[in-house]
Amino acid sequence: MYHREELTDLAEGKAALVECIRARRALCEAAAARAARPLKALDLGIARWRQLSPFVRLAAVPLGLLLARLPGRRARALGAVVRWGPLLLGAARCMTQSQDPSRSGARMAAREFHLKP
Repeated sequence: MYHREELTDLAEGKAALVECIRARRALCEAAAARAARPLKALDLGIARWRQLSPFVRLAAVPLGLLLARLPGRRARALGAVVRWGPLLLGAARCMTQSQDPSRSGARMAAREFHLKP
């Protein structure tokens, strides 16, 4: 059997180690919260954009028409970009998704039902 002094020393060492672990966990938690703060803001921004996106697309055409009527080359060019931008971006997105084999319907269905493609 161990002597009482050795057991007491081991218990004190264990208590010190547990306290060190507790302090390090608190530091890691604070660092993780600080690191995740920008990601949280980004996530909220993306969620808000997804809510507003359909309305922005609807407003783009009238805004583009108004900008096209303003005098000056830059205003007309900006009007054309605002007016045709959503259409061109949507077409580009459709083309890239149709060319990406990982997004094909058969593979997506296979993944959904856990089947091998």
